[in-house]
Amino acid sequence: MRLVRGLHNAHPEPHGAVVTIGNFDGLHRGHQALISRALEQAQMLGADTVMLSFEPTSREFFCPEQAPGRVDTLRGKLYQLAALGVDRLVLQRFDRRFAEWEADDFVRDGLIGHLGMRGLVVGDDFRFGAQRAGDLDLLHDLGDTYGFFVESVPAVAVDELRCSSTALRAALAEPDLGQVRTLLGRPYQLVGRVRRGLQLGRKLGMPTANIVLRHPPALRLGVYAVTARLRKERLKPAWQGVANVGMRPTLGLRQILLETHLFDDAPDLYGAELVVEFQAFLRPEQRFDSVDALAAQMQRDKQAALAFFRSATDN
Repeated sequence: MRLVRGLHNAHPEPHGAVVTIGNFDGLHRGHQALISRALEQAQMLGADTVMLSFEPTSREFFCPEQAPGRVDTLRGKLYQLAALGVDRLVLQRFDRRFAEWEADDFVRDGLIGHLGMRGLVVGDDFRFGAQRAGDLDLLHDLGDTYGFFVESVPAVAVDELRCSSTALRAALAEPDLGQVRTLLGRPYQLVGRVRRGLQLGRKLGMPTANIVLRHPPALRLGVYAVTARLRKERLKPAWQGVANVGMRPTLGLRQILLETHLFDDAPDLYGAELVVEFQAFLRPEQRFDSVDALAAQMQRDKQAALAFFRSATDN
């Protein structure tokens, strides 16, 4: 899959494109149905499948204090899209200029002019353009004018639960990892590049692989039993471990990290892309009165995670 940063850097291919548009945070089963249909239409036309997504999201741009947490990292989204078979992801910066793009002009100049759009596959509640003035009726009219088809895909429900980003974030906030798995069709995971941290875990006898979460996560902050693997080693067995998602309030820090301690011997992970899969919630994030108290709790967390994996093996 090719990543293109901005519509202004995108150029239409001779065979055109079937386009789908959205934030696609988390790529739940509703998103997957949308992408699957776009792939089918593109295959029938001999066209590319192109996804247009946004960074930041519109809600992060207009109301950053009220914007919901992110389900996935950008890196994680890229790999999931590539695995689904999308040909190109156009990552458009959402700013004031883009927000004021009139719906008609956006379709003509952006989607047709830069992407060579031959068809558009969207959700049944899709809105677009300045003031969200564009809707499906307008798209069908523009399709008749410019010669592209429009298909709306209805919402997907699993066990009578509508698969939506809102439902997914609510399940992550609990956290109800079983519900999250139902909505995603797979276990919940975060992907990131391991960075060098403060080395505190190593000093306390529990070294961690640290991934910076650049956006507040939808997942509840706290400690989890996890499995982890290098992204490029999908066929190798995963390591078991315990992870903390949070800001480390005992240290007075504000940056949100995913800190993963692996039980088995692992190679030097600095700079590697790590896939961390969340298996069980152990406790919420909390502040301790001292580093010694934190170290003692870290050991208890490790034992709790080990007990979870022993129980899972026995069952």
